[in-house]
Order: sequence, then C-alpha cells, then structure tokens
Amino acid sequence: MGSLEGRCAIVTGAAYGIGFAAAQRFAREGAFVVIADIKGHEAAAESLRAEGLNALAATVDVTSDEDVNGVVAQVMAQQGRIDILVNNAAISAELRPAPFETATAEQWHRIYDVNVVGAFRMCKAVSPHMRAAKWGRIINVTSGAAFVGSAGIMHYVASKGAIIAMTRTLANEFGIDNVLVNAVSPGFTITESVKSAPEIWGDYMAPAIAARFIKRDALAPDVANVMHFLATEDASFMTGQTLTADGGTVMH
Repeated sequence: MGSLEGRCAIVTGAAYGIGFAAAQRFAREGAFVVIADIKGHEAAAESLRAEGLNALAATVDVTSDEDVNGVVAQVMAQQGRIDILVNNAAISAELRPAPFETATAEQWHRIYDVNVVGAFRMCKAVSPHMRAAKWGRIINVTSGAAFVGSAGIMHYVASKGAIIAMTRTLANEFGIDNVLVNAVSPGFTITESVKSAPEIWGDYMAPAIAARFIKRDALAPDVANVMHFLATEDASFMTGQTLTADGGTVMH
C-alpha cells in the first residue's frame, strides 16, 4: 500500500514540470490527484490514468474565485475530502530579466495575483474542509531566488518571498486543527518551459550547477520527492518550514 493511499490531493499548475512530477508521485503512492491548470491538464491527467492511477483534470485559473471555489466544490462532491494542497501555479518561465525600473505596476499586480493571491485563494477554499477533518497538508512552492535576491526579476523574487512569509503565518493559524503548512524551495530546475526558452537555459544553467554542491541538473522529481515527504505522516511534526531542494545552493 502506498504512503498516500486514500488521500486526495489538488496540485495547481500541474500540467507540466514540478507540478506534474508532484501529482505523479502522489498518484503512484495511492492518492487521488486533481491536475489543476489552465492548459495541458487533460493530457496530463490522461497520462496518469494510462498508468492505472487516479487523476482528474480541472480547469483552474487561480486568479478566479469562481474557478478556485468550483474545483474545491467539485472535488468535495466527488471524493468527500481534500487532504493535500500544493500551491505550485505561478508566473515564472515567461519572465525575462531586466532592470527593475523597466517593470510596470501592472506587471507587479499580475504576478502577485497569480503567485501570491492565487495561493491565498486556494488555501481559503480548502480551509473549512481541512479544519473539519482535523488533518491537512498544504505545500507552497517558493524559490531560491527569494533567498539570493536574483537580479532582473524583482517582482517575481518579492512574490516568492511573500510565499515564505505566508507559509509561516498559515502554519500558525492552522496548527490548532492539525493542518500543516510548509514550503519547498527549488533551485533552477529543468522543466518543459525551461527547455522551450533556450536563452534562459544558456544564461542560467552553468551558473546554477556551479553554485551547487551536487553537480548535476536539477529535475522536477527532485522537488516532487520533497513534496511527497511533506505530504506524509513522516512530516507530522513539521510546519512553517521551508525546505530547499536545490542541491545545496541555499543553506539556512
């Protein structure tokens, strides 16, 4: 029996990359997983079902209260429970480094609405169900950029710093109901979106590996494996923490 047998997980931004790797790992451990994304989610869910795993595709834009509340209501109606939430949806791969003075307030608002307020919306929507069950695991995805202050993407860095602060506050508020909230901080990870942007690959790959103690590419399953740990009973006395899955680049 898998370590997540009988559990139900919603993973946002799960059509590709780290989100998909997390959904796949959870499903292989016995969880029913909801692939929540704005595109590619049907194919992602079908690929899991082809493995004989339990997966549902859901169209979810985390900037939409209607979408967020709708998927939570749908999952509760079908499964009767939501045990795990992974807040992975974010604007990241499409960004191109530039001096902070070139950014606009509109760009800041867009990034915050997805990366930060989107996570808030998801947490708020699942809160009554996890509190009632007296069990829950919320896993937020931050970034090593928030620790090192990566230049040229200040709005993104600030949004990921906010995720760390939110994780600590949510852990405080949820602790009484045994809803544990932690974050995972990936380094520069090879995903489909990174591969589709050769200018990013060329600029960041060699410096990223040079900064690591473990001198290899970071892959999506490397991060998903840490998420899996946080979703299990092995992490039952851990909350408010940020675990780095970056080969040793950031230590804290």
